[in-house]
Amino acid sequence: MKALALDFDGVICNSLREAMVVALRTYVQLEPGSALVEHLDSIECLAGRATEDLEQHPLLRRAAPLIPLGNRAEDYGVALSALDSGLELEDQAAYDAYLASRPIGWLQRFHAEFYRQRHAFQADDPGHWLALHRPYPQVISLLRRRGAEVELAIATAKDGRSVRRLLERYGIADLFPPARLLDKETGVTKTAHLKELASRLGIGLDQITFVDDKLNHLESVAPLGVRCVLAAWGYNAEREQQRARQLGITVADLDEAEQALLGPPPDTALTAPGPPGP
Repeated sequence: MKALALDFDGVICNSLREAMVVALRTYVQLEPGSALVEHLDSIECLAGRATEDLEQHPLLRRAAPLIPLGNRAEDYGVALSALDSGLELEDQAAYDAYLASRPIGWLQRFHAEFYRQRHAFQADDPGHWLALHRPYPQVISLLRRRGAEVELAIATAKDGRSVRRLLERYGIADLFPPARLLDKETGVTKTAHLKELASRLGIGLDQITFVDDKLNHLESVAPLGVRCVLAAWGYNAEREQQRARQLGITVADLDEAEQALLGPPPDTALTAPGPPGP
């Protein structure tokens, strides 16, 4: 491995609180008559409380199985639309079919409004916006300790401005030069991100390990020859983890992340006892 590429949301950062606040603000802006309007105040309130478990909110419990099935900002709109309509989307095929049924103009409006809402949030209440993005401390520590061993990169559907701002907050911005931060402007798919990364670094795709919490992303890039790792600490559940194992994709939780991504620490490798003598 010469390069370690990581998704951002759900791998480096737990951004579910911010994403759901922005997504719900966006949805009710586009659908003011929706019954989901009644959840906006409670979602905003819970998201800002460090001691509250937002995932236990009734709307979030219903949305949780849908989040791993999407890819981009407008997928939050698709999920909320399904919930608003009382639909049960049990798997990727059902989700994809519902996505295909949504008017392209509505999806485009949701995408544009989502980022308008996010940028307004950043500008109007930057402290609150930053506080809703919670890093995974073990991942930050791992990248700081061992990031010099490989070319680190980010492949994300998030906007680069937001990612850079959060990397600076987490103290690891120096590990990701601009050329190795591939955001939503680089391409729509993770396949496009990783092909571009390989081109920029002048390496083969089979020399890249890619970490994502979305199984559908990993399934799409696996044919490239990229080594894939599913981050079990992110936005996935047993459904995705079981399928990943069936496909031969490594599944790692936070305790296993260092070994799965970079192997044993160099000092451990150097001091490990050799085979017994004769």
